Amino acid sequence: MSYQIVLFRTADELASAAASQWLNKLQEHQAKPNHRQYNVALSGGRVAKNFFSEIVRQAARMPGGLFDGVHFFWADERCVPPDDPESNYNIARELLFEPLKIPTRQIHRLRGEGPEGLALREAVDDILNAAPVAKGQPVLEMAFLGMGEDGHVASLFPGEPEEVVKDEAVYRAVTAVKPPPRRITLGYAAIEAALEVWVMVSGAGKEMALRESLSPTGKTPMARVLQSRTQTKVFTDVKAS
Repeated sequence: MSYQIVLFRTADELASAAASQWLNKLQEHQAKPNHRQYNVALSGGRVAKNFFSEIVRQAARMPGGLFDGVHFFWADERCVPPDDPESNYNIARELLFEPLKIPTRQIHRLRGEGPEGLALREAVDDILNAAPVAKGQPVLEMAFLGMGEDGHVASLFPGEPEEVVKDEAVYRAVTAVKPPPRRITLGYAAIEAALEVWVMVSGAGKEMALRESLSPTGKTPMARVLQSRTQTKVFTDVKAS
């Protein structure tokens, strides 16, 4: 278990710093000769809205073409229509894709409004065809996660049976403990396989969950992610000590 934790005073400072650091990473990626497609998984939540807005604001001052070859997937999605206010895609569309004029071919939406089995098959086929694959898992360049008050990340919630936690499905359907209940989420194995994972933890009421998640013996979903990886970066305005 290894992680880097970066503490900020406010959610705005967190979003600004995370956006700046990611845009710099994209610049470095684009500068590599014969660079390959860059695949990233997005999450929703309050902090994601600030983060997306900051990306757009800061990208306006940077050279064009920064998002050429950047393909967007989802860490999780709610089983709602794409124009529903609860849709993670809808948030990204309004705050990120449309302002940046991201081509549709670079946006790989989870179709949670359709038949669940079909949505899962399409999502798995899509991400495995787009990203390099190792041990059956897509190797994403980046996965952005948030963390809830109970320590959940993506739509991986506490209390799942161990056999479900160890399921190596790339995407799986879950019933959440908060509405909307039905969701599709990346599994733990897919998150573990990502080259980089940045977790953004913001908001009151998360102190205990973050403290447990950072413990080597923590049992929260975020703790499981940290324990499975050799390096994860945690951006937070929550004091866990």
